[in-house]
Amino acid sequence: MKKYNLIFGFIFIFLSASFNMHAQTKKNDLTLSKTFINQNLADATLQIKYLDSQLKPEDIPTTYKDGKHVNWESSWWCSGFYPGTLLYLYEASNDKALLDMAKVKLKYLEKEKYNKGTHDLGFMLFCSFGNAWRLTDDSSAYKEVLTTGAESLASRFKPIPATIRSWDGKPWNYPVIIDNMMNLEFLFQVSKITGNPKYKHIAVTHANTTTKNAFRPDFSSYHVVDYNAEDGTVIAKKTAQGAFDESAWARGQAWGLYGYTVMYRETKDKKYLEQAKNIASFYLNHPNLPEDLVPYWDFDQNKLASDNKYYSKKDLRDASAAAIAASALLELAQYSKGKEGKSYLAKAEKMIQTLSSNEYKAASKENGGYILQHSVGSIPHNTEIDVPLTYADYYYVEALVRYKRLLDGEKVIKSIID
Repeated sequence: MKKYNLIFGFIFIFLSASFNMHAQTKKNDLTLSKTFINQNLADATLQIKYLDSQLKPEDIPTTYKDGKHVNWESSWWCSGFYPGTLLYLYEASNDKALLDMAKVKLKYLEKEKYNKGTHDLGFMLFCSFGNAWRLTDDSSAYKEVLTTGAESLASRFKPIPATIRSWDGKPWNYPVIIDNMMNLEFLFQVSKITGNPKYKHIAVTHANTTTKNAFRPDFSSYHVVDYNAEDGTVIAKKTAQGAFDESAWARGQAWGLYGYTVMYRETKDKKYLEQAKNIASFYLNHPNLPEDLVPYWDFDQNKLASDNKYYSKKDLRDASAAAIAASALLELAQYSKGKEGKSYLAKAEKMIQTLSSNEYKAASKENGGYILQHSVGSIPHNTEIDVPLTYADYYYVEALVRYKRLLDGEKVIKSIID
């Protein structure tokens, strides 16, 4: 029996080593240099410090338009990105001033842990307090915020229609947007923190329902699926920020790619890996994706007629979508073998290079202090059009930090609890 146990032990070690080999990019596959990555992180640090110098302590920066800073309340869905960006830059530089700047914003953000009126608490709390806990290992300061916030988010889940509700109010019945996939990582981490499987169950159930109802046969996603709250049937599939209902809104495709990559990381269920790869295939092989890999705000914007009210803005790019996709692809590459994994890595590298060029990265002390230019919030709502956006900066810096980890021979993902 000992002999067989020894044999099985060697087999397990061999399989584990094989998985780890495929699950981590080799350093000689990386084409971007440490100098390039570190310079862009240093530039981002100088820029974000300049932005901070323009703010009041209570300001939560969102964008910069017509020479003026636009700061929303802490309840706005973007409120966690600015402190999260500061924290990523602190991770990269060990510059304590960045940590102190982030903590100032966290004081004003903490009350959102009680906010049950939004599905965006993953963005708001996990990108901020989650990174703060991970980097400081101070559970006494951040555990309660995250656990209370996760319970607030969980309150928006209903067994029928088996999803987390996105928005409240008319004209919707029970709307769920593809963006909501981005809040599931928060629930998984709090499940591990607390030992309570409820949050993981909600995340898995929501992802499964979204897989079933939000995607077309080509693996593009609808922006909004509206459900009947009584029986869970689908009432309508719509868009709120895309060009038209059947179009592929670019940032929505990036949210889906990122969200299902996280689902595989957290569950090791290969159906999520296949979903992420299929979304990546749609995104990366789309004939309307520009050569520089920064997408138009909608993949189907070229189908807009000349008399369409969005036609004059149809060719605007969305740097935020590229930043999200780049960060997601760096992780997806770790779970993909051979040419496929190398292709994801190469595409992410090109996105990072493009975003780091003068076309998209702002000059020092320009752009209001935001790092990236040329993002699009919502053309249908006529808001945040061709401007810097706080979440574009967040995911760009996240991509740089993830790449730096690879260069340093570390895991691409670092969590509070693995």
